[in-house]
Amino acid sequence: MPRREKLDERQEKFIAEYVKTGNGTQACIAAGYSAHSATQKAWELKKRYADLIDDRLKEAVRDKVPDALGTILLLAKTAKSETVRLAAAKDIADRGGLKPTEKIEQSIQQVEASTEELRQELARLLGGEEIEEDIPTTLN
Repeated sequence: MPRREKLDERQEKFIAEYVKTGNGTQACIAAGYSAHSATQKAWELKKRYADLIDDRLKEAVRDKVPDALGTILLLAKTAKSETVRLAAAKDIADRGGLKPTEKIEQSIQQVEASTEELRQELARLLGGEEIEEDIPTTLN
């Protein structure tokens, strides 16, 4: 794992605010950088600390999963709307690995051409040039 540089107080504050709000300019201002250059500074900090910001965003999302699941469970049990209860129940089942398999239909058309048709097509592609006779008439 690459060693990360030690962040100063403003850099830490920027990253925390950016993860919380998603607004780089406002995160810079909240971290104590000049409002005049906040947009440019935010761009620099986001680029410089992209990996750390990504890690912190993932951590923040992971931390919210139990609350989100609790909300879905509560909706499945207590929502007044049957549609909402059903949607919540389906969501729980999907997350539990019970999502139904989606049916996908494919049709494949295979067009076979005779050797003579292939020779004519090749001649057309070569601009009408004559085809050498050493081309085999069968592939096997």
